[in-house]
Amino acid sequence: MRSRRLLPNLLPRLPKPTYLSAQIRQRSNLSAKSGHDAAESAAAADPARAVSLLAERNWFERINSEFAAPLRHLGPRFVVRALQQAAAEPLLCVRLYVWASRFGQHFARDRNVRRALGNALWRRGPVVLSSALVAEVQGCGCVISEELLCVLVESWGRLGLAHYAHEVFVQMPRLGLRPTTMVYNAVIAASVRAGAVDAAYLRFQQMPADGCCPDCFTYNALVHGVCRRGIVDEALRLVKQMEGAGIRPNVFTYTMLVDGFCNAGRAEDAVGVLEKMIEKGVEPTEATYRALVHGMFRSLGTDKAYRILSKWLESHPALHHRDAFHTLLYCLSKNDMAKEAVELVHKMSNKGYLLGNIMFGIVISCAAKCLELSYVCELVDDFIKKGGKPGFDVYILIIKSLLSCKDISKAQKYLSQMVSDGLFSSVTSYNMVIDCLSKADQVEMAKEIVKVMQESGFLPNLVTFNTLISGHSKLGNVHEAKAVLKMLMELGFMPDIITFTSLIEGLCHTHQLDDAFDCFNEMSKWGVRPNVQTYNVLICAFCSAGNVNKAIDLLNKMKMDGITPDVYSFNAPISSFCRMRKIDKAHKLFTDMLRYGVAPDSYTYNTLIKALCDERRVDEAKEILLSMESSSCIAANQHTYCEQCRVCSSLLRSVGSK
Repeated sequence: MRSRRLLPNLLPRLPKPTYLSAQIRQRSNLSAKSGHDAAESAAAADPARAVSLLAERNWFERINSEFAAPLRHLGPRFVVRALQQAAAEPLLCVRLYVWASRFGQHFARDRNVRRALGNALWRRGPVVLSSALVAEVQGCGCVISEELLCVLVESWGRLGLAHYAHEVFVQMPRLGLRPTTMVYNAVIAASVRAGAVDAAYLRFQQMPADGCCPDCFTYNALVHGVCRRGIVDEALRLVKQMEGAGIRPNVFTYTMLVDGFCNAGRAEDAVGVLEKMIEKGVEPTEATYRALVHGMFRSLGTDKAYRILSKWLESHPALHHRDAFHTLLYCLSKNDMAKEAVELVHKMSNKGYLLGNIMFGIVISCAAKCLELSYVCELVDDFIKKGGKPGFDVYILIIKSLLSCKDISKAQKYLSQMVSDGLFSSVTSYNMVIDCLSKADQVEMAKEIVKVMQESGFLPNLVTFNTLISGHSKLGNVHEAKAVLKMLMELGFMPDIITFTSLIEGLCHTHQLDDAFDCFNEMSKWGVRPNVQTYNVLICAFCSAGNVNKAIDLLNKMKMDGITPDVYSFNAPISSFCRMRKIDKAHKLFTDMLRYGVAPDSYTYNTLIKALCDERRVDEAKEILLSMESSSCIAANQHTYCEQCRVCSSLLRSVGSK
């Protein structure tokens, strides 16, 4: 019979969502159709159907029969969808690309089509250009095109198979192809990607003999290769050669040079490249500034990089280099340089630039860790005053900090600001604030947010009620927790493991252990299986009440129920036995813990060592101390070190007294 004290009778009502799916197979029809019929045929085309045809033996005839006519209306987008559908089978992707290429260059050279094919060949490849594959393609009346060869070469480079790309390149005449600048570029880029820069140079020098002229892509690939190796002077020589050939370096060329000089520790040269780039009318991109800022922080260290970059940025218009400012702020924030980040924000503000919400959130997250909370609040208030709108995460961060400092009135002010800014857009956003307030023991404020939530048209869900129950339970307000439980069930929700565990914790907190155990037993009647956290709450409560035998019974029941105990399940009874000076029972439980595969933590070791030292059982304490030193838990945190030092001192005193 269910407990009248806690849970009333309730039948769960769980609607099962239904899902209806159907695949429409396009009928084969090669006769002429009207525009209306063609449009309907195009709408009904299924990429999965096309892929299934590609897997058949007579794949070319089948797919040509069903999809040749509608492909004119479907366009490259359909080919991309089919390639993504067939991505697990790269050979099928090659077949699809070969077939689609017959219908025009806009299929073969479409950037999205080539990208989808390249991704499939790289992730699931390699697909080698075997004689069988060539014969299959030619047997369908198709050819291995220059575009397909370039995509294959690119995939081989990404897979580190540059040597194979060179072998195929040499045998191009057998495929009916001659070297072109595009093919050379593919082979050179594949070699660079695979780390074979020497082989890339060999092909580069061979280009004039085949009547091919290097272009900007060719030089950029080589510049990228030598910069990766740290040979930046050779990169400069290539750029000069490039300019001498009448080819203008582009933004990619300069960005790679900037990155190369930063990696080589030549920060001034990197800035010089950026200056030269601007002088020549090449607009830096966000990637250029990222390469400069991240490269300097990586090679020069945080302080020196900040000094050089801030000096350079101050001499240039802020609005022109907002990407550089953003990247510098990001690096400062990620390196916990809050003072410098705020200083840079003020400089930007004086030049008339207001940070965006995302970047402001990154800066505030850093400032909240390193600076005084009052100063952080001033930054937020100033940002709002200047027209900025902090994001949801910023408000949550500030409110949590204020609640931890018990500054309730200011926290309420920011909550009101969140409401006026319209940041509560879902039940989840409300639940996050309710959770924040409940954890800070401000359950009454949390209940007010629930009222605001309902007035705004959002209905509380099970997470909302569980959060309130947990908050009341931690404060020992079991009566209020039961009231929320009643409301939960009146709205048709079923209590879950979190509901029961929170209630049990509240009852234990108020020393109502009999009621807590009744609630624990009642869980099974509601079809809810206790987890390790539920057991741990009861085990700790019984240990605190001095009923360690009941705790051991629960520990044994947990094992019998197939629930794996954790270190907290054992720590409470071990600590209780040590306090009762029943060291042998504590040591036996410690041995059972190891045998069960549960790793002790620093608390377990320190509790046992201290108890053994107090009992003058020095040799046993030494064994456990050595075991602790060999385990990973010794490096957990500074408290562990301090505790270990204290225990070692106790051990030494025991040895001396002996």
